[in-house]
Amino acid sequence: MHNDNMIEIASDGLTAIINLFGAELSHLRDREGRELMTNADPAYWSGRAPLLFPIVGRLADDHYTLDGADFAMPQHGFARREMFKLVEHAADRASFRLSDNARTRSVYPFAFTLDAAYMLAGKTLTTEITVTNSGDAPMPASFGFHPAFAWPLPFGHARAEHRIRFDKPEPGELATITPEGWIAPEGRPSPLQDGRTLALDDTLFQHGALVWDSLESRSVRYDAGEGPALEIDFAGLPKLGIWTRPGAHFVCVEPWHGIADPVGFEGEIWDKPGILRFAPGEARSFSMEVTLTD
Repeated sequence: MHNDNMIEIASDGLTAIINLFGAELSHLRDREGRELMTNADPAYWSGRAPLLFPIVGRLADDHYTLDGADFAMPQHGFARREMFKLVEHAADRASFRLSDNARTRSVYPFAFTLDAAYMLAGKTLTTEITVTNSGDAPMPASFGFHPAFAWPLPFGHARAEHRIRFDKPEPGELATITPEGWIAPEGRPSPLQDGRTLALDDTLFQHGALVWDSLESRSVRYDAGEGPALEIDFAGLPKLGIWTRPGAHFVCVEPWHGIADPVGFEGEIWDKPGILRFAPGEARSFSMEVTLTD
């Protein structure tokens, strides 16, 4: 399928549909056609799985400073609102590319390529993102995933039975997000039961996302305690957000290499928490695997 900018790939266990706009995973379905992603109800949030680049989270006053100059940039960057080009499309894989253009250079004066490759094998979807500095000056950037999975999952269990289990104990505090979307100076107690299990409940998200600024786990399991589950692996990403809007039929599991600005941050973009420095010509990859398990 290749119409209306929607690119379909399939394996013997999963089907995925990716939108050229934002190179955004829009649907992930099992062999029986059951939807594993959000219903994107605009009453709550119409996003599906935006790619967060070149920042994660919100900047102080939605501006950043680069070598003394001031630039405006919206929360989570601009990649999610750009049309990507289809680079490769085979039965079980597709890759997409965004390169800098006049619009991106007006808010982010760097030459770059952002490549998004989606690959299906059995019941696993691998997404590999490669950020390349194609210019001749150092480039500051972060990257984050933001997939919204169905809550409840389509396997017959009640919404209240769902949970997310971390693969390692996470005893530390979480970051606190202010109403404006910045990181407060004080942390918040962990809501995890036994240090590893998040019992999903709308009340957790009344004040925004749960954010692990320092994370031991590189994998979580999302399920209803029994039945099929989604295993979400993110080996190279050290931070995690979990978010929904109370009442919505999705939960976002967001591995990040980057984070929102601290309250009152006035430094250069180079000093922003989570920013990576890309040397001229340097490329770095960030990957996430989503596996449907029985």
